[in-house]
Amino acid sequence: MPLARLPEVRLPELCPYDGGELAPEGDNDGLEFADADFVGQDSRSAYFGDCGFNRCALDGTRLSRSRFVDCVLDGVRGVGTDLAEASLRDVEVRDARFGGLQVHGATLERVLFKGGKIDYLNARKAVFKDVTFDGCVLSDADFAGARLERVVFRDCVLRGADFSGVRMKDVDLREVVELGITAGIERLSGAIISPAQLLELAPAFAAAIGLRVEAPVGD
Repeated sequence: MPLARLPEVRLPELCPYDGGELAPEGDNDGLEFADADFVGQDSRSAYFGDCGFNRCALDGTRLSRSRFVDCVLDGVRGVGTDLAEASLRDVEVRDARFGGLQVHGATLERVLFKGGKIDYLNARKAVFKDVTFDGCVLSDADFAGARLERVVFRDCVLRGADFSGVRMKDVDLREVVELGITAGIERLSGAIISPAQLLELAPAFAAAIGLRVEAPVGD
C-alpha cells in the first residue's frame, strides 16, 4: 500500500503578529501567532502562508473557505472552530485539542495531525489526500460522504466513527489501537485492516449484510 506523503514544512523566520483581530479575506504571510485569543473572530476566505500558530485559542473562530499553505499549528485549542470548505496543504497540526471541529467540504492535502484530541469532527464530504493521524484520539468523527485517499491512522484511537457513503483508496487502519465504527462499515472497501481487527469487526460486518450467526440446533 502506498504511504501517505507527509508535509514538508520549513518555516522561514517569522514576524510576530501585531495583535489585531483577524480579518475576512486577509492576506497573512510569514507570521507567528503566539498565545493569541481569536475566540469568535471572523477570518473567512483568508490566506495563511508560511505561518505558525502556537497555543492559540480558536473557539468559534470562523475560517471557512480560508487557505492554509506551509503552516504549523502547535498546541492550538478550539470548540466549534469553523474550517468548512477550507483548503489545507502542507500543514502540521501538533497536540491540538478541538471539539466540534468543522471541516465539512474542506480539502486537506499533505496534512499531519500529530498527537492531540478531536471530539465530534465534522468531515462530511471533505477530501483527505495524503493525510496522517499519528497518536491522535478521534471521538465521534463523522466522515460521511468524504473521500479518503492515502490516509494513515497510526497509534490512534478512532472511536464512534461514521463512514457512511465514504470512498476510500489506500486507507491504512492497521495501527489503530481502538477501532469503533458506528455506521458505514460496508464502505471499508479500499482500506486495509489487521487480522485482529477483522475478528473484532466480524459481528458488524455480518450485521451489515444481514447475516445471522447462530449456534447449531442442539448445541
